[in-house]
Amino acid sequence: MVSVRQWTGREASVLRAALRMSMRAFAEHLGVALRTVAKWESLGAETQPRPDTQAILDTALARADAAAHARFEAVLFPERKSVRPADYETWTEDIERAVVCVSRQDFPFAATLLNRWLASRDAHGLDDKGLYLYGRSLVLLGDVQRDQGAILGPLSARQSYLTARDIFSELAIPRRVAQIELSLAVVQEMSGQLDVSARWYEQLAADQRLSRRDRARARLWIGTALSKEGNNEYATNVMAAATREFEELGEPEDWSVAHQKLALAHRGAGDLKQALHYIDIARTTGMVDSPMQRVRLDTAYGHILLSDAATRNDGLSVLDQAAQVAQQFGLSHQLRSIEGIRKGQQG
Repeated sequence: MVSVRQWTGREASVLRAALRMSMRAFAEHLGVALRTVAKWESLGAETQPRPDTQAILDTALARADAAAHARFEAVLFPERKSVRPADYETWTEDIERAVVCVSRQDFPFAATLLNRWLASRDAHGLDDKGLYLYGRSLVLLGDVQRDQGAILGPLSARQSYLTARDIFSELAIPRRVAQIELSLAVVQEMSGQLDVSARWYEQLAADQRLSRRDRARARLWIGTALSKEGNNEYATNVMAAATREFEELGEPEDWSVAHQKLALAHRGAGDLKQALHYIDIARTTGMVDSPMQRVRLDTAYGHILLSDAATRNDGLSVLDQAAQVAQQFGLSHQLRSIEGIRKGQQG
């Protein structure tokens, strides 16, 4: 559905024509004076209705039927190409298929599904529904690029997320905008900007645009960034709070991942007993039905085992297995993390 950010006399006149009303009938329809409608007609874009009248025009447009919307859009946005409803249904189905592919780390097919729409559509020529699907496709493409380790540069997760954020800002969908900002904070953390990402996570953990679950995830990731910086004591406190939140929300997968993060924070603090306790919980309760989940869990477990001389060989073996899976599925960032752990122990 088309929307108007800032009404002027021009848009108001076009709406009147789209509704096929006389000036008098339009004035009565809106509940404004006839001279107000006459002013819009004569001054066009040079005049702007008052804020309360802007809201009235928004309501009138929202209540207009599909035919009136089509006439309104055809005059104001002639460059926009209409897309058949069947195309939107197919696009939506491809997005749903891409979600499944990303969750299984089938990146080539996910990219194929997404790019068949992104490459064939000009965002500037789409209506609001098309823009919404375009934005969702960009977010998923960003997820593919992020999981493959392409986080910076022109063909990167960051660029895809930034473009998608602009689209959802234009569409005035604040929840989507905030979710993308959370993904951008993850990209910053992955690129080594730990302090910046921790501060951004902290802001998002209190951001009411996000769901309670997403706010809890942001809180958990504050701890992740802080733990990587060596601030393990504060990190464990923040992570513990997020873990309790996941339990209250009934989110078992997030709860299990939180225990994995807690285990690594305790390892960083030198408390291997607690680290083993938490990683055992994560391994017992964690979902390992995707290569990414398996690699992350095995990497954490191997890192902890490697930290104790008595289990060093076991740790190396677990990391080798994780590296093989990461190599097989193109998880470049995970491979770099595993290599970093090995080098850290050798150093």
